[in-house]
Amino acid sequence: MKIVFATQNQHKIKEIQKIMPDGITIIGLDEIGCKEDIPETQPTIAGNALQKAEYIANNYGVNCFADDTGLEVFALNGEPGVYSARYAGHEKNAQNNMDLLLQKLADKADRSARFVTVIALIIDGKSTIFEGEVQGSIRTSKQGDQGFGYDPIFEPEQCGRTFAEMSLDEKNTRSHRARAVQKMIDYLSKR
Repeated sequence: MKIVFATQNQHKIKEIQKIMPDGITIIGLDEIGCKEDIPETQPTIAGNALQKAEYIANNYGVNCFADDTGLEVFALNGEPGVYSARYAGHEKNAQNNMDLLLQKLADKADRSARFVTVIALIIDGKSTIFEGEVQGSIRTSKQGDQGFGYDPIFEPEQCGRTFAEMSLDEKNTRSHRARAVQKMIDYLSKR
């Protein structure tokens, strides 16, 4: 089975391809000729995931899935949340996003946070939603050089290291995205 992953983010494609079992092949947007920016205008993470998947399914006529991820920091009332990718501006700069978050948390004692990923899968016109989350906390400084996004400042619970200090295989045993993907794999394996 071939499924289009509605993202331009090569890090996400690599991360998810590593989890997929034999028999499920993921192809990126380049392989279907999609170069445009896919709209992400919904007020929720689930809404954005579904909007992206529907855009690809409706415009390209393919089975596909899309994800959206948000980092929710409790001391900041859930920020950056649905705006995680563009927290510090529309250029989606991960370093600027992390710097802004660390600045806003500078005087906060509570650094607890969670990562949430929602995947919207569309197969033969039918939509199904899968969610994964991981609890953790925000470090006071960046640690590690693996991963992407907020990985250098997010430490999963009972781990002692950030996602950026883990190999991809190790991250895939506990990440929010891996948990959502596993639910999607379980669903696809029963089809």
